[in-house]
Amino acid sequence: MMGYPPIIVAERFTRLPTEYHYTGEPNAWVRMTRPGQRLHSFLEGPCFDKSGALWVTDVPYGRVFRIGPTGRWELALAYDGEPHSIKLDKNGGFLIADYRKGLLRFDANAKTTSLIADGINSERFRGLSDLAVAPDGDLWITDSGRTSLSDPTGRVLRYRADGTLDLILANVPYPNGIAVSPNGSFVYVAATRANAVWRFLANAPDPVFPMVGTYIQLSGGLGPDGLAVADDGCLAVAHAQAGRAYVFDELGDPIAQVRVPEGLWVTSLAFGGVNQNLLYIVEAQTGSIYQADLSELRGSK
Repeated sequence: MMGYPPIIVAERFTRLPTEYHYTGEPNAWVRMTRPGQRLHSFLEGPCFDKSGALWVTDVPYGRVFRIGPTGRWELALAYDGEPHSIKLDKNGGFLIADYRKGLLRFDANAKTTSLIADGINSERFRGLSDLAVAPDGDLWITDSGRTSLSDPTGRVLRYRADGTLDLILANVPYPNGIAVSPNGSFVYVAATRANAVWRFLANAPDPVFPMVGTYIQLSGGLGPDGLAVADDGCLAVAHAQAGRAYVFDELGDPIAQVRVPEGLWVTSLAFGGVNQNLLYIVEAQTGSIYQADLSELRGSK
């Protein structure tokens, strides 16, 4: 990554209330991903709904929370899954990328989920990480499992609006966050274990796999986790286990480094639903949501 962008220190918007802290014994997910530790939560995958509420998932304990504009938390769903990401579809409904169950539809009123897909080509998903909704309504999905540089077989999938599920990439060392440019032309994928963000054309002319390039190369931390694209094309990247996020312009040049004042596990982020100059950052170590005002860097939108 070229250059050293201005540093912005985010402010805490809200923190998971202690009444929602898990106090039981570590489950299988915690024992695998954070051996020897006890976690009260592990927050991921934020999105804003049309009312301005922020939704986040709690991976190990199968929970989805709704956070109101004032920072008040509400438990919206508790089930036997591992939800990594929640997003709004084109019709205003919710979709969940669940590591254990697959791609789900979530009915927030009934507090129920239903299965859309749990595999492709007669093979079950390895473990979904994230999803993004393109302007045309297609879903872009990352299927990471436990892949890494020693097993670079993580997959990127496309679930088309007509119900077709396509395999797009099958060579990613832990595909994690995914985002689509505002015009739908480009797809960005966080290749976490390569510490890089890849980019390719959403509608590439290649007959099998699209040509892919390294768009951003990071260093330090674990690697990029969640991604978010603003309406002007700026790309925000959560840098896992480094206590920071980066913001890049449309050319891939860094324009800001956003640091959180407490905690290192920056997992995911989202630009404000109403105010795109506000970047909301999820920090899982403390169970906090931070916000950073980028208006001076991005200009008045």
